[in-house]
Amino acid sequence: MKTIKLQPSGKEIKVEDGQTVLAALEKHGLALPNNCRAGACGECKVKVSAGEIDQGFILDMALPASEREQGFGLMCMAKPKTDVVEIEWGNEDALPKLFPPKENMPYVVTEKSLVTPTIAKLRLRSLGESLRFWPGQYITLGDKDRGVPERCYSIANIPNNEGELILYVTRVPDGQTSQWIHESLEAGDRIKVNGAYGTFIGDPSVEKPVLCLAAGSGLAPILSLASGALLRGGFRYPATVLFSAKNEEHVFDKGFFTFLESKFRNFRFNITYTQDKVEGKKHGRIPEVLEGDLSETSIYIAGSNEFVDACKEKVKALGAKEDFIHTEGFMSQHVN
Repeated sequence: MKTIKLQPSGKEIKVEDGQTVLAALEKHGLALPNNCRAGACGECKVKVSAGEIDQGFILDMALPASEREQGFGLMCMAKPKTDVVEIEWGNEDALPKLFPPKENMPYVVTEKSLVTPTIAKLRLRSLGESLRFWPGQYITLGDKDRGVPERCYSIANIPNNEGELILYVTRVPDGQTSQWIHESLEAGDRIKVNGAYGTFIGDPSVEKPVLCLAAGSGLAPILSLASGALLRGGFRYPATVLFSAKNEEHVFDKGFFTFLESKFRNFRFNITYTQDKVEGKKHGRIPEVLEGDLSETSIYIAGSNEFVDACKEKVKALGAKEDFIHTEGFMSQHVN
């Protein structure tokens, strides 16, 4: 068994015989951008700083000879040849490096639907280069020509070959951008997005149970994080999403969460209702119903700033450590 050493963090992972570097990274919960997994797209290109790899068959357009000479390799096909191979991945804390954000990227709205009385779902498809992002990040969206200010919206899906983005937008009273999205934006419209931004990506290699707390469209980044960690196949610890909603009418994406529960025994999607009482479901706001020892749990919280603050205070009271509490608070929109 050989070893991959990540620089600059020095973190080491083991590689089984015949396993590619990408597969080994994913097995240990470490994300690496990839699309084709066949040496054809170049998305998984990283620099090998020490040791040797068997690159396998790849296309020259995905990794030109000039880049091979500089030490770059495609990890979807690469297999270690030496006992230790060092690659440049992540930062000093072994967290993924963020992609440089881009502006005015052209997209088309391919779907718009109302999933709750106050939340609209947008499905966007890229007209050019796809946006590169990590699960949990967000984009900004608006219409400068119409005087609609750009606002932040979390991406609800994970990176995919089609370059799609899924957003859930809450209609905010006096929120100029959310009103424009709900009332004016239609399927077929061309828009421009900027991003990706944000550091609500946590630690993809965390080796402890995970608890995600969300309310309203705060479920969007949680959905992206949870599906990214589970579908990548490397996370084996208990993972729970607790979602706060007024009533059943305000719950969305239940089908996908049911799929995750059915596919992964370590995943649970729980709901607490703040208005209606439903048999078998919790009743009350999350800070009121949350209990247990969270001292060895990694926490992710997303929603309004007031919701995030209240939940953070509660989880800390239950023993959660500051270093393992990750938050994404949504600022209220105001008319400019």
